[in-house]
Amino acid sequence: MSATLLEKAPAKINLTLRVLGRRADGYHELESLVAFADVADTLTLQPAAEDRLEINGPFAGKSGPLADNLILKARTALDECIAGTRGGVFRLEKNIPVAAGLGGGSADAAAALRLAARANGIAFDDRRLMSAALAVGADVPVCLDSRARIMRGVGELLSEPIDLPALPAVLVNPRVALATREVFSKFTGSQSRNGIADVPREFGALIEFLKQHDNDLTPAASACAPVVGEMLRALQSLPRIKLARMSGSGPTCFALFGSQADAIAAAQKLGDQHSNWWIQPAMIGSASTQP
Repeated sequence: MSATLLEKAPAKINLTLRVLGRRADGYHELESLVAFADVADTLTLQPAAEDRLEINGPFAGKSGPLADNLILKARTALDECIAGTRGGVFRLEKNIPVAAGLGGGSADAAAALRLAARANGIAFDDRRLMSAALAVGADVPVCLDSRARIMRGVGELLSEPIDLPALPAVLVNPRVALATREVFSKFTGSQSRNGIADVPREFGALIEFLKQHDNDLTPAASACAPVVGEMLRALQSLPRIKLARMSGSGPTCFALFGSQADAIAAAQKLGDQHSNWWIQPAMIGSASTQP
């Protein structure tokens, strides 16, 4: 490897999220329809004798200590699964808000694994790559190829990829970090009764399906950060909205629209009303990071 390699790390969107129960080890069993947005961090790898991480971009200052970053943990996990792999200097452009319910850190770790795989001639379907992903974090496996799937267990059970229609969207974050641990401390029980099956591939049918499958963590996240409820109400008041929902454990919320033009217009309107929020029009769907 001599040239700099580049990978995108798309934001993960939980279109649905059902909490099935708590395991003996303290983790929660989940069921979630996951898709990915075209809003992404960018990660590059430059060959070097030692691993190093540099971070820039709008949310670089919120990324925490470099030693705790999941990118470097991913490199360590891969080397433990496949001894002697080469790394180098990772440079991250951090465009996704931190602790936002968008899986940004997990997406970055998955991008690091893909870069290391490419640099070392490891196939993306090598089972050891998936083992390294799961060792880093529960959301990392689904981010490895960033294709829409149903995610179950603690993230280790993935369905086959699902071809979803393109979903024009607006993503909204209040620029307030919300720890998953804090949200689960407020969680009092599942509100959902229906499991996910037979996900529709047509836009209108998918919207109706999503209306029947909510995010169980929304009340808990709202209790931790009341701004979640404020954002959802603001989204629901936008013209031509189809659906508003929180992603993951929050606080980021999203709204779906019938066209990209409607989404862009809604983002502009919302930005005029809430200049302190991070507001981003996006396309959500079945995008893949596979070459």
